[in-house]
Amino acid sequence: MRDEVDRLVSAWKRERPDLDFSPLEVLSRITRIARHLDIARRNAFGDLEAWGFDVLASLRRSGEPYQLSPGQLMQETLVTSGTMTNRLDRLEERGLITRQSDPNDGRGSLVTLTKAGMRAVDSAMEDLLQRERDFLISLTKAERTELAAMLSGIAGPFDLEGE
Repeated sequence: MRDEVDRLVSAWKRERPDLDFSPLEVLSRITRIARHLDIARRNAFGDLEAWGFDVLASLRRSGEPYQLSPGQLMQETLVTSGTMTNRLDRLEERGLITRQSDPNDGRGSLVTLTKAGMRAVDSAMEDLLQRERDFLISLTKAERTELAAMLSGIAGPFDLEGE
């Protein structure tokens, strides 16, 4: 099946037969898929929005008691202190998290996922996974595993840059 990238590459090959367009054939498709994935994620997250999902998902993944410090959440979501404070204020107003003093650090606080926050993040994750499964419907389980490994090989060095 031909797609838009095939059309673009064909035109470029006609105009510049001296160039190797194989990177474009791969990465332009990734870019196009990413655009559609962004839309699917926005729809899955609904009024939670991506930033809210990130914070709640960090708390959810932490395991019981679903509690992290604001500093830990900043590390998990890669945002500044001011941004995190704003996000926590907004999530607390919606009853999705609570904040209390850290009993082990008088100057610190702990952020805890509420039952409403748990329901919101679990629902968003279920919706997201269904939408993402739909993206991959044409691939077998073995092909998905192979693709994940190949993409990890590409993404891995970028993840190591931040360490």
